[in-house]
Amino acid sequence: MNTAAHVELVTPADARRRQREGAVLVDVRESHERATGFAEGALGIARGELEADPQAALPDRDADVLVICQSGARSMKAAQALLAAGYSRVASVDGGTTRWIADGLPITRDERDFDFYDRYSRHLRLPEVGEAGQRKLQAARIAMVGAGGLGSPAAFYLAAAGVGSLVLADDDVVDRSNLQRQILHTEARIGSPKVESARAALAALNPSVQVDTLQARITAENVEQLIEGADVVIDGADNFPVRYLLNDACVKLGKPLVYGAVHRFEGQVSVFDAGRHRGHAPCYRCLFPEPPPPEAAPNCAEAGVLGVLPGVIGLLQATEALKLILGVGEPLAGRLLHFDAMGMRFRETRLSADADCPVCAAGREFPGYIDYVRFCAA
Repeated sequence: MNTAAHVELVTPADARRRQREGAVLVDVRESHERATGFAEGALGIARGELEADPQAALPDRDADVLVICQSGARSMKAAQALLAAGYSRVASVDGGTTRWIADGLPITRDERDFDFYDRYSRHLRLPEVGEAGQRKLQAARIAMVGAGGLGSPAAFYLAAAGVGSLVLADDDVVDRSNLQRQILHTEARIGSPKVESARAALAALNPSVQVDTLQARITAENVEQLIEGADVVIDGADNFPVRYLLNDACVKLGKPLVYGAVHRFEGQVSVFDAGRHRGHAPCYRCLFPEPPPPEAAPNCAEAGVLGVLPGVIGLLQATEALKLILGVGEPLAGRLLHFDAMGMRFRETRLSADADCPVCAAGREFPGYIDYVRFCAA
């Protein structure tokens, strides 16, 4: 069996000369690495694919084969594998593509996908994401209710992560008091609709993300229009009637709902996925069969909120949304995560589906939307 001692090491300049004389130059990096630039004329085949079936790419075992990677380590191993497979003339390019570029040798780059591979390069390095997962994110659509405290960090990071389409619903305008925590907005956009301010911020961050907006209060008449095409729904609402309405619509349409709430120095996050898992996963009504009285749950304007707290909770919501789209990890379905900023502690409460839930009980027909304002007031 051939060993590493048999692998010839060549400089990029020598490799370029031999390439012109008929040698086959093979770049064994992954596709997302090659997309940022590769040696002109190189054949792109990931190392694992090449080693699994070298003859598919290199049918002539006597051909002059030059292997290149980023710095030279992977190409050396690939060259060893080719020698072991019976190839007689194999060399590794010393210093790889990094040295090739430094030496001023010509490279090729696919400009069509350069932004994709360059922007998401850190995602592409994660086996749990990779190119297939990033393409899932690119094709995904997330509906968000609220472009305020929770919606701001969640939308920012979802756009940065490359979620292809975001739908933002909010009927409010930017107020100076929002700027302490609602990081999508700026001083210059005070008085502007929050959804338009959010659109401007997200377009500046990632122009490839499509941002659709609905400047209206969410009601039973428009909620399905908002969420029907979404893969995931994020609840960034600040009032109970909208939370119950959003929950019921997600159960009816079978959409996973990522819930978040903040109060002074504390926050909560969960995933309610009863619409897709009747009788197994709980919905918001299973946690709160009846809304608390208004005096027990004042909003931020009444009770105040630590400015960074919505950032923590909103980012946890964004994390859950990304996991749901990618199909990785363990979502918070059936679990309520509670965050105490003062004590810097997280605690978890297990949730179960309510067999008598009026909305999500197994086999129960959707009862229809109700007057949620009256329900919460009562």
